[in-house]
Amino acid sequence: MHHPDLRRLHPLLKILADGHFHSGQQLGEALGVSRTAVWKKLQLLEDVGLDIQAVSGKGYRLSRPLELLQREQITAHLTSNSQTLLNRLEILPVIDSTNRYLADRPGSGQACFAEYQLTGRGRRGRAWHSPFAANICFSLTWYFDDTASTLSGLSLAAGVWIAEALQRAGITGIGLKWPNDVLYSGHKLAGVLIEMKGETAGPCQTVIGIGLNVDMAGAAAESIDQAWTDIRTITGQRPERNRLAGLLLHHLLTGLSDYQVNGLATVQARWNELDCMAGRNVQLHHPSGILTGTAHGIDETGALQLRCKDGVHSVHSGEVSLRPATPARQCG
Repeated sequence: MHHPDLRRLHPLLKILADGHFHSGQQLGEALGVSRTAVWKKLQLLEDVGLDIQAVSGKGYRLSRPLELLQREQITAHLTSNSQTLLNRLEILPVIDSTNRYLADRPGSGQACFAEYQLTGRGRRGRAWHSPFAANICFSLTWYFDDTASTLSGLSLAAGVWIAEALQRAGITGIGLKWPNDVLYSGHKLAGVLIEMKGETAGPCQTVIGIGLNVDMAGAAAESIDQAWTDIRTITGQRPERNRLAGLLLHHLLTGLSDYQVNGLATVQARWNELDCMAGRNVQLHHPSGILTGTAHGIDETGALQLRCKDGVHSVHSGEVSLRPATPARQCG
């Protein structure tokens, strides 16, 4: 798929990132190009979801300032332990998909952040669109000696690590919805996409993809077909993307290292504490029909425990989608 070379547009982005007006002449002089060339570059920025305001007599500016991801600022939030677990960190301006990019890179601790994904995906292959440099999307590789069947709870554990990172950033009231959604007051804030490659009875290479809504403004926000929120809405302040990225990366690295040894047992109790559906009447949409019952957290394998009239059903990730039959309660 064709996309603008954002590496060449980076000098222009750095100027506009402050959110102030810059005249076409000023931009042209700073970049060493004509005003016509500046206009063409601005058009390319709009193509990746940036909202450029043009005002006669003032010039051009971004509707909101940008905080571009920077390696040094992200790694500043890693501890010596998580620094050791990180083998590679890449920050790309644009990529088809961070999960796909890392799919053929074996080993653990390889992280890739992207300012813009052309074909970002959520659960069940749904498209996940994010404006340029507005949210946080990244993937992390991890190698497990265990079989893929023992990793059924990995997306649940990732949800706990995301919640802990956000709590470390001072954001309280985070909840989890089975199997892999991170919520705030019943609205989706983040999601997890786990992809695995390996033999059923052998070692497994995984890619953990994370998408966090940070500042989901503009047309991309209008295209979302579910209740959602973002960090800016929750805090009422301009979010620190690099700090959030660093905290997320730290908690995933240390969490995966622990999970590799102890499995889901390390976070099962914490997941159940954060479960937004606990004790609620829910509907589980299954290919063979709909189950209605009361949600009672997860077991040691990550299976949702659903109490129905005929007893307790264990429902495994990927088999169903969960829809509340009663209003969401406040999580925390």
